[in-house]
Amino acid sequence: MQNLVKRIVLFFIFMVMISTAAQAQFEEPEIKKVENTKEAKAAFQAQFTDIKWTGQGFRYNELDRMPTIEIRAVLQDVYGDPTQTVEDIIEKDGYLRDGKSIQFEYWFIIDGYIPMMVLDLEGPFEDGLVYVGASRYIDLMPEVKRTLTKDLRAASPREYVDYFFSPERGQWYRVSYEAGEYKKEEIKKPSHIKTK
Repeated sequence: MQNLVKRIVLFFIFMVMISTAAQAQFEEPEIKKVENTKEAKAAFQAQFTDIKWTGQGFRYNELDRMPTIEIRAVLQDVYGDPTQTVEDIIEKDGYLRDGKSIQFEYWFIIDGYIPMMVLDLEGPFEDGLVYVGASRYIDLMPEVKRTLTKDLRAASPREYVDYFFSPERGQWYRVSYEAGEYKKEEIKKPSHIKTK
């Protein structure tokens, strides 16, 4: 009798463990944006200093066909201002380094322990985003991107103004969504952006 009770208890414990694991598999990841403060960015960089970054695992989906200028407007609705812009890079470094000519970057922490970044590829001139995450969590990236895509597709565009410098064109742009209109306007270097 005692042996039968042990088997029943073990069976129930085993079933609870299996159902908990199965449920965790189908839970959407929690995507938390890193704020645009020196402290928050420094904490993110310190926490993930040894991470090996990869762009693999982020499967192509409908978000990749959407113009970046439009994605930026729904990112604004869901997550607010970017973690970093071209202005932040120039303020930090004093100049715009090759390969750092971005319009925006959003840094995220997924489920409290997985780093991810999304950024524009060529300012307002391309479709989609560039995604990078920790290589050790590559198997989780498809679900992370599905959740991000679902959240962004459900959002409404929100107004924003960014700046972008195109090294290929040697040109500054004011990129915006204002009064229901997407714009990329050629401008002189903005006076508030100071370079060495």
